[in-house]
Amino acid sequence: MISVDLNCDMGESWNERIIGDDAAIMPYITSANIACGYHGGNPSVMNNTVKLAQKWQVSIGAHPSFNDLNGFGRQEFALGVDEITHLIIYQVGALQGFAKANGSQLTHVKPHGALYNLAARNRHYADAIANAMVSLDPDLILFGLSGSELIHAGDAAGLKTCSEVFADRSYRDDGSLTPRSEPGAMIADPEIALEQVLDMVTKGKVRSIAGNWIDIKAETICIHGDTEGAAAYARIIREGLISRGITIRSVKRRDEKII
Repeated sequence: MISVDLNCDMGESWNERIIGDDAAIMPYITSANIACGYHGGNPSVMNNTVKLAQKWQVSIGAHPSFNDLNGFGRQEFALGVDEITHLIIYQVGALQGFAKANGSQLTHVKPHGALYNLAARNRHYADAIANAMVSLDPDLILFGLSGSELIHAGDAAGLKTCSEVFADRSYRDDGSLTPRSEPGAMIADPEIALEQVLDMVTKGKVRSIAGNWIDIKAETICIHGDTEGAAAYARIIREGLISRGITIRSVKRRDEKII
């Protein structure tokens, strides 16, 4: 039996800026990556998103980023190990507080945007993120790009890792995501995205933007909540997987009972 997690980046609205429709998307996913105030979100949004995830029995994860609210966390910053470590502890710790206040706990951590992409290729960033997580809670699961330095760093640190693939993004031949600035980076048609997802989940392969097949490990599938029509997109992906006998379920912490 094949099973896979569906995750989505959520809680990214702040002040008058509304990002995505979390309430419409939440019923279709199994893991929510909640912004921690540095690229989106604020205390009230964080708390409300935790409550929304609880309502739908969706696993709660932290989505830390560079301190880049105006750039939505998509600008790169050169930071030292201590700075990266403190960046993660500050943001993940904040969401841990909201989870605990609502009678729950964090399941996972998934870096956002430029921090995610840098950690995928730069072990300096990846190790700092993984080690910060260990210091907070060694049972946290690290979500990272399949085959990336972030996954390798999590494994080396003794964390449980979860290899992530993307429904709505294309891939380059080296397994990295096509930069958003390049043509063809985003897959707007959910039916085409579903075909890509099925290849990744059932065959362990994805066709690159250059047309070549590359190996990939799919344990969790990301659907971006800030794209137009994201809820319908999530529904099509979920229903398409289930109709082919694939089980949709969240990834469990080591200290959780698997039912």
